[in-house]
Amino acid sequence: MAIDVEAARTFIRTNARILERRLAEFHLDHDLGAGAAALEGLNAYQNADGGFGHGLEPDVRAPDSQPLFVDFATELLDDLVSTAPRFRAGARERAAMTIPFLRSVTSTAGGLPIVLPSITAHPRAAHWGDANFPAGLNPTASIVGRLRAFGIEDSWVDEAATFCWTQLEAPDSVTDAHTALCVLRFLETEPDRERAERSYAAIGSRFDELGLFLPMPGEGYGLTPLHIAPTPDSPRRGFFSDAAIAAHLEALKAAQQPDGGWPISWEPPGPAAELEWRSIETLRVLRVLTAYAS
Repeated sequence: MAIDVEAARTFIRTNARILERRLAEFHLDHDLGAGAAALEGLNAYQNADGGFGHGLEPDVRAPDSQPLFVDFATELLDDLVSTAPRFRAGARERAAMTIPFLRSVTSTAGGLPIVLPSITAHPRAAHWGDANFPAGLNPTASIVGRLRAFGIEDSWVDEAATFCWTQLEAPDSVTDAHTALCVLRFLETEPDRERAERSYAAIGSRFDELGLFLPMPGEGYGLTPLHIAPTPDSPRRGFFSDAAIAAHLEALKAAQQPDGGWPISWEPPGPAAELEWRSIETLRVLRVLTAYAS
């Protein structure tokens, strides 16, 4: 089944934030100027404390800095650098600015909660509830992994990495796909390669047992093999069968909506957030389908 790429791109141009419009130009058209503009565009979301706010992750409309927003921003930066290494210095500088904020909200054990209670004063998706989240591998592991990938050396990174290993050594430390994805990025940048590879293989072998994971296409919310291995050359590709990858690729192609965009499977806090998320998802799908078609 073919998709309508032009309709998808029109959907992004019509409905996305300027950030995702420039990212689409960068990732789909290889426009380095658009990549630089996206990097600079993060200025609008970065607060004086170094953290990111202002609804950068569309399900939380809070202006104050949140670990969730730092996770979102560092993933964006990680993608920029992976696609064009020339952005590494800029990404490193931007990510390093977050450390004072991260340190200020780190638990005594050394980890981060995904959001802070302050989000309850602002519109948010229902799944964030009362924002009472303990420090955990999600998002600590992914943030540490990306900061290490950017070459950032800081005592906070070391202490947070120790927290992650302590968590990983506990039983049932990884029970859902979101946490697994965070941990995989952490392990990919772990200097102790023997230790990391043991844990990496163990997590990869357990995906079918994890919550919030869809091994094969189905209804409801969940990450899929294509969220975990978005390109065929990903080191995570070997976790999944050819049949699972093929089934999810066909499901993605079939899911394009009449307006050209792709749907989301959860309820965002409002119409603007829904269009922002659908634009993010549409760009993700176009990148995945392009990567697996090449």
